Amino acid sequence: MTSRRNTTLKVIKGALAGGPAPARRRLVSRPVPQSAEPIEEVLERLDQEPVEDPAEAAGLTVVGDPAQLEDPPETDGKPTDADAGSEAGSDTPATPDRGRRADAETRAERRDADPAPGTPGRGRALTALLVVLLAVALAGAAVYGHRWYVDRATDQARSDAVAAARQAAVNFVSVSAASVDRDLQRVIAGATGDFKDEFTRGQAQVRAAVVENKVHSQGTVLRAGLVSGDRQHAVVLVAVDATVKNVKAPDGRPSHYRIQLDLVRDKDSGDWLVAKLQFVG
Repeated sequence: MTSRRNTTLKVIKGALAGGPAPARRRLVSRPVPQSAEPIEEVLERLDQEPVEDPAEAAGLTVVGDPAQLEDPPETDGKPTDADAGSEAGSDTPATPDRGRRADAETRAERRDADPAPGTPGRGRALTALLVVLLAVALAGAAVYGHRWYVDRATDQARSDAVAAARQAAVNFVSVSAASVDRDLQRVIAGATGDFKDEFTRGQAQVRAAVVENKVHSQGTVLRAGLVSGDRQHAVVLVAVDATVKNVKAPDGRPSHYRIQLDLVRDKDSGDWLVAKLQFVG
């Protein structure tokens, strides 16, 4: 009897049943030779053969141990013959190593998306927060420092204005026939604006009256207070006592004055100058 030629297909070692078929593999169909036996004998013999395996019923014959179709052994990252065969027939072989690498990459992406405490991502976030807090602190310090500087400069300017007003009041009431020109010039040097113009115009009459009456007056400030003021303008009230001697009072007589002085700060020298002087009270 002529032997029946095997027309079934073989499963290549390393390809999983039910998995994706390797690409670029060509199945070759082989013609089935005509049986030399009578058809009745062939059918009777086929009925007596054992039932085929489901894989064989699908037209495939498993070569080798069926256990090899289960999960392949770990290869410690080294390529196997099955991997080589898969790489030869597919651009993206589905190997256990690649699956493990894909899982590792997924876990790394999750760690990057939600960094755990102590990770570089959380450290960068903490550093950024500290930078923001430091910037806010520096900005607050700058604002506070500027305000402190302005307040200190204003207080110093007011103090200087009061001191200038005290000296100007003393200069105005202190005059002597023996030093009249120097005394009058001292008043003019500390004046500005309208007050300087008025005093300069009346300087000759004042000088003549002082010399003629042999006036000698010396003033002393009792107290002085700031009415209002900033770094450029100030109004100061000064209380002054003076002892005045002249031809009618050779022994001298006391005089009391309350003088209000309006001062402005000179832009060039920074000195406080009297812009207006008047007796009050």
